[in-house]
Amino acid sequence: MSIARQLLLIVPAFVAAALVGLGAAAALIHLTRLVNRRHPNPVRTAALRRLIGPVRSGVPLIAMAVALELVSLPRAAHASLAHGIELALDAVVAWALARLLEAGEDALLYHYHIDSPDNLRARRLQTQLRVFRRILLVVIVIVALAIALFSFPSVRIAGAGLLASAGIVSLVAGIASRPIASNVIAGIQIALAQPIRLDDVVVVDGHWGRIEEIGLTYVVVRVWDLRRLVLPISWFTTNPFENWTKTTADILGWVHLEVDYTAPVDEIRAAFLEIVANSPDWDGKTARLQVTNLGPSTMQLRLLMSARDSTASWNLQCEVRERLIAHLQRTYPHCLPRLRTELVEGSPVAEHRRYHSTSPEAPA
Repeated sequence: MSIARQLLLIVPAFVAAALVGLGAAAALIHLTRLVNRRHPNPVRTAALRRLIGPVRSGVPLIAMAVALELVSLPRAAHASLAHGIELALDAVVAWALARLLEAGEDALLYHYHIDSPDNLRARRLQTQLRVFRRILLVVIVIVALAIALFSFPSVRIAGAGLLASAGIVSLVAGIASRPIASNVIAGIQIALAQPIRLDDVVVVDGHWGRIEEIGLTYVVVRVWDLRRLVLPISWFTTNPFENWTKTTADILGWVHLEVDYTAPVDEIRAAFLEIVANSPDWDGKTARLQVTNLGPSTMQLRLLMSARDSTASWNLQCEVRERLIAHLQRTYPHCLPRLRTELVEGSPVAEHRRYHSTSPEAPA
């Protein structure tokens, strides 16, 4: 049978099978949507949204595989076409498994949102799910590629040769993949121990920011000025860093204020308490003013205040500085820091001041 005649036999059958498969896929999707409208379910909704693409691709491929068995073709042509459909089905199955992982993540996180005020549990769960989903995704891709490659006889023969020299290959592969393996292991460690989570407030190498993304081999920190700091994930298991939201988001902020020794501490404390009480950023827990240090010409006041999170704490500190300085300028201007000098009897400056103060020509 000529190649042209073979094509005349198989092309119409494949086109018809593809059209039937597309119709069956559309009917299946429509039926699932109808059931979901009558009985809403977040898991089914997430799965339906994610699996539309694989269903539209997989059902026509299955129909084409059935059509191939119904059409009489030479053995070589049949084997080639069956192998091509098998490879396509392997890819669709891997795609469907990846989308199922995403649908499962969406369903599990349906009731957990990190934009809520108390989001510690949600951030913990999202971090674990995202890291493990990416690890499983890599496993699915590797397995799918291995199945596809070993479906070729030549690759199977080459694979047997590689197994014969597995010692050298494993040594080279181990050395080459050491950084990747260390990052993957660090990702698993972070998912389990969770020294960091999504949306955690951290100070990394002097940079203050939030954990924006935790990938399989890297972490993205969104710095306060909207820069992105990208670090290998193993950095967080081998270097010290600050996590301001490890257990809770509330935090203590402080302001240092230098004032003159004549400053009335009790009156300043009352003004400070009034400022924080009227601020929407104060959480109502801690507000304290203490004299923490004495200098040559000033004393240091430490104003301690609590807030619900780091952003509110920063805003509260700035507000206390501005309003308290304005209060001192308005009410106790003599209490602001000043430079003191002492005139020693017999010094040229003291004699000069005495002469001008007693001279009749001195201005009143």
